[in-house]
Amino acid sequence: MRLLHTMLRVVDLEKSINFYTEILGMKLLRRKDYPEGKFTLAFLGYGDEANHTALELTHNWDTDSYELGNAYGHIAIEVDDVYQACEAIKAKGGDVVRDAGPMKNSTSGTILAFVKDPDGYMIELLSPKRGD
Repeated sequence: MRLLHTMLRVVDLEKSINFYTEILGMKLLRRKDYPEGKFTLAFLGYGDEANHTALELTHNWDTDSYELGNAYGHIAIEVDDVYQACEAIKAKGGDVVRDAGPMKNSTSGTILAFVKDPDGYMIELLSPKRGD
């Protein structure tokens, strides 16, 4: 077994695709319109779906907004340098809502930050796991 993808519903598909590709560096893997169902699916990721988990963006054509609810947490992405990633995201117009720094209440040495996507979903940026 393996995790295939995570799905997020988005209001503005083009804006969301741009955020995940231009700001977070993912690639658009595939996209398909379903006219009879009035929705579009776009799959993005850092590698092919045969070997990597993807992010599925679902755009329902007749929906203007969504409520995120209080059960959703975040998507986590490992980056080589959280500080550098935050600077690059800010330079491209991304919304860093928690600047890079040590994880609070932890002695693991983990560096993290949080970014918000155009629909308000949180993305956690994490430093690589250390061998200690």
